Parts: sequence; structure tokens; C-alpha cells
Amino acid sequence: MTRLRVAAVAGSTLLVAAAVVAASVGFGGVGGGGNPSPQSSGPALATTPVTRSTLTQTQQVNGTLGYGTPVRVKAHGSGTVTWLPALGVVVNRGQQLYQVDNRPVSLFYGDRPFYRSLQTGDTGADVKVLEQNLTALGYTGITVDTTYTSATATAVRRWQKDRSLTQTGVFDPAAVVLAPTAVRVATVDLQLGDPADGQVLSYSGTTRVVQVALDVALQSIAKQGSSATVTLPDGSNLAGTVGNVGSVAVAGRLETDPATIDVTVTVADQSKLGTLDQAPVTVTLVAATVENVLTVPVAALVALAEGGTAVQVMNGSTSHYVTVQLGMFANGRVQVTGDGIVEGTLVGVPS
Repeated sequence: MTRLRVAAVAGSTLLVAAAVVAASVGFGGVGGGGNPSPQSSGPALATTPVTRSTLTQTQQVNGTLGYGTPVRVKAHGSGTVTWLPALGVVVNRGQQLYQVDNRPVSLFYGDRPFYRSLQTGDTGADVKVLEQNLTALGYTGITVDTTYTSATATAVRRWQKDRSLTQTGVFDPAAVVLAPTAVRVATVDLQLGDPADGQVLSYSGTTRVVQVALDVALQSIAKQGSSATVTLPDGSNLAGTVGNVGSVAVAGRLETDPATIDVTVTVADQSKLGTLDQAPVTVTLVAATVENVLTVPVAALVALAEGGTAVQVMNGSTSHYVTVQLGMFANGRVQVTGDGIVEGTLVGVPS
């Protein structure tokens, strides 16, 4: 039986298996011919123990560090733009986002835009959103529900007075912009004096995230909540977590480009990001993990000419080969199982 030692390191079972086969073919190994001693048929060997450990396969992908995809804000109604925010400014609930005819357009929090004027007697989920915002801004005396009462109208008049708006008690949806939370001004698209129509500005979130256009072929490795490592342009690494994973594939710009899905990776320690924005980064995603398994260095694998893979078990001055079944490959090691292979078993590796 001819054995050929394989000193190869690869990132997947298929690649290493291919290396084993290639070694057998390239050296012309054939079965039979007795059982030569490993010392006379290969390189000098050192020994290493079989260890029990956790193996993790990873996949590196490219990403962009920034504040997320901007959301466009369009003006409703007529008038002239008389105030605009600076780029990068963070706007919180109740603060003005821009002004039309010297009247502030404020930020309210909510998931759906207001679509109608609201007044006493109106009911609906939009009334509740309005009352939630008024209450959060300190306008008390109202019950947060789906009914626009006289108390709601009173609170609206107080809010209108504080914002230098006409005190009608009727809520005008053009007076606010709705966003899920505080926003960061991403672009300013009009100038002072422009008509207040079309896109005024755009905003993003206030927390930086990494956006990855992930090849759909790698879709299975992006699992919400799984860990990731973000490598910044200076080479430093930060811990990240896979957040949103898109479900709609986007076609590549060219026919040869793969379709992709959008994946967001969050970074908890924002202080380590410095002032980076729209910066290219590398993201290492965890593809698979096996825990508490027996492993050996990939270099310990021996290709058998008649097929299969073995390790050379060392017993003092003697040795013998044990056929092994291969599992996961990661970080230069491979998961193995075989008769008599236990933690601490000494196997041969090229010295």
C-alpha cells in the first residue's frame, strides 16, 4: 500500500479533498507493494497530538461603513425654503428639520407618514401617533388613544404657539416629517430661496453600520444575530453582529456580475470608528462552526493510493496508519474521526 503525505491547507472540504487526490495522481501512487516505513518513504516527521477544539469556517466579503441608506424628504405644499440644516447634524424629536416661509418643519417619530389634516372628532392610528409625539414633547393633559379630542386640540395649539405657527388646533401634516427615531442629515438638496417642492434633503440613521452587497450564492452564511468581524482601513478589527438580511435579490450592474442581497452589520463600539464615513471595510462572516471535535493539522493528512485519507499514528519508534473520515476544515486544521483516534493521540507531521 502506497501512502503519500499531503501538506496542504485550504478553506473547505472540497479544496482539501482535491489536494489529496492531486497528490495521489501527481506522485503516481499505486496500491500494493508491502508496507514501507514512513521514515524511508517521506520527509522527516515531527509529532503533534490530536486536540479537541472548536472549528469555525469564515468568509471575507467587502462592505462600506457609513450611516446607512439615506431616506429622501420631499416638501409638501408651497412656499420658499428659508432655513436648512448643516450636513451631518443630528435632529431629534421636536426639533426643526428645515423651514418654509420662516415656519419650522419639525421631526416627529413614527413609522407611517401623516396623510391628512387632523381635527377634533377624527379617529385613527395617525391620531395616536400625533398624541404620542405631543406627550413625549411634554404637552400633557391628553389621553394617548385613537381619538382627536378637544384636549388634543388644546395640546396642538400649545405646540403651534411654541413653534410660531398659526394656533388653529388643527394639525397640518406638512408641519412635520416622520422618522422612526433621531436622524442625521445626509444631503441637502435645495438652497435657501428655492421653491419648497421636490426633495429638500435626505437623512440617515445616527449610528454607523456596515452595508454589504452579498453574493446570493453566499446567502446561507448571513444569519441575523450571528457574529462578524469588521476590519477597518487601518487594519484594526472590531466585533460586529449581522443585523438585517435582505430577502430580495438585486441584479448585478453587468450581466457578468452576480445578483446580491443587502446585509447590514452593526458595530457596538462606535467610539473605535473615529470619523470614518463611506469607508471601504472587510467583513468576516462566520460560515459554519463545529464544537468539541477532534482535530489535526491539515499537514498530518496522508492520501492513500487506493483511495481514502489517513493519519500516521506514532507509537514511540513505530507507527501505523489509521484511515480517518474528514469533517470541517478551518484555520489549517481538520476535524477527524477514526478507530482509536482520541484526544492526545500523537500523529506525524512533516518537520
